[in-house]
Amino acid sequence: MKLIKSITAIALLTSLASITCGFILDVSYSQKLIGFGVVGLFLVVFPLFSYYRWKDKDFKDYMLTQENLDKMRKTQKEKKL
Repeated sequence: MKLIKSITAIALLTSLASITCGFILDVSYSQKLIGFGVVGLFLVVFPLFSYYRWKDKDFKDYMLTQENLDKMRKTQKEKKL
């Protein structure tokens, strides 16, 4: 799992560096640098980050089932009292 976290961090830094270089440098391909940085963020970094954060989660905890609605109502009543 450490490998995915490292790859995500490297991809994030690379994308941000590409965007920054695109804004700072005055070269003919500066718009391409910005574009590749944005594409890297949305097509590489975000999916890797999402996979890393949601890998061991149970999706039933985040669905609106009757059981979860009852739990939410119970906690709301406890907070008001």
